[in-house]
Amino acid sequence: MKKRLVLWSSLGVAALLATIGAAWVLSLPPAPDVGAAPPIAKEEADAMLAALKPPKRQRPLIAIIGINDATETTDYLMPYGILRRADVADVVALATKPEPVTLYPAFKVVPDMTVADFDTRHPDGADYVIVPAMSRDDDPTVLQWLRNQAAKGATVIGVCAGAKIVGETGLLDGKLATTHWYYLDELRKRHPAIRYVADRRLVVDRGVVTTTGITASMPMSLTLIEAIAGRDKAEAVARDLGLPHWDARHESDAFTFTRPFALTALANTLAFWNREQLGIDLRAGADEVSLALVADAWSRTYRSHAVTFARTADALETRNHIRIIPDKVATNWSAEHLLPAIGSQRPAQALDQALQGIATRYGMPTADLVAMQLEYRR
Repeated sequence: MKKRLVLWSSLGVAALLATIGAAWVLSLPPAPDVGAAPPIAKEEADAMLAALKPPKRQRPLIAIIGINDATETTDYLMPYGILRRADVADVVALATKPEPVTLYPAFKVVPDMTVADFDTRHPDGADYVIVPAMSRDDDPTVLQWLRNQAAKGATVIGVCAGAKIVGETGLLDGKLATTHWYYLDELRKRHPAIRYVADRRLVVDRGVVTTTGITASMPMSLTLIEAIAGRDKAEAVARDLGLPHWDARHESDAFTFTRPFALTALANTLAFWNREQLGIDLRAGADEVSLALVADAWSRTYRSHAVTFARTADALETRNHIRIIPDKVATNWSAEHLLPAIGSQRPAQALDQALQGIATRYGMPTADLVAMQLEYRR
């Protein structure tokens, strides 16, 4: 039986575990047995940077594409916020239709333009196209647009399970690649010509980039900034993010189904009477990367879901000019269900504090469950 953890839906976890049964759960390891990943050789790092150099413009044009009905929150907002703050490229957030993009598991945003508008304004295409995870891998508009962008010389970057979408275009056939740990088997079975690379958070091969799970878009974005504008610029942005170091190293064996993961997911899903709606006070100028990480984390506990509220129904502009439409209009929120204010908090710190808050509220196993989904080593 195909063991599909539907990270888009907590009900998928309960259905999976109930179907497979206790025997499978008990057969899972109690914890992955891994050590620290070895450092990346300088020759490999230099080759990656050379392969990521801007293919067309001195100041590159970067397009982030999403479908309107469900695109992963952090995959869409994190590269946008990081690359915008670096100010080394022109960055646009796209959608397939001229309406807001519903992100999952949290937020609704106003895109800068549609893919059709982008093609009209930039007939020679983007330098880089970033592809987040989406609720479907076979959207015909997305697939054809990606093929067209690749044909025009764009470097295509599949973030997290966005690699599955890139795989559907055929652009990964015969190339080295990676993806979110949960979707790896699916990607390899569906596209056997892909050559998986373990222990790397991002893999570059002939104009196509893929990354591991959700938080990998942070080192991916920093690596792209370094390729465009040099190490000093990337380090300055990393300091702004609260990230002291980054590279492509990754402990792939650390991310897998474990017995605590399965049991915590099942227990939290079945405790439906304890599910909470937690409010985020959305203010103009907030850091969209911190917002995305915090909302994503709190919405993956299977005990809670984060929503935004504001004093107006109008879209509010974040630090780097993405427009977020509040979920609710309210002047305040129950103190018991109000998440700490984000403001200008550095993203890496915001994520660590969110995981600590989850551990305090629901227990360490739930914080570990969230970190595993985000593919984040705590």
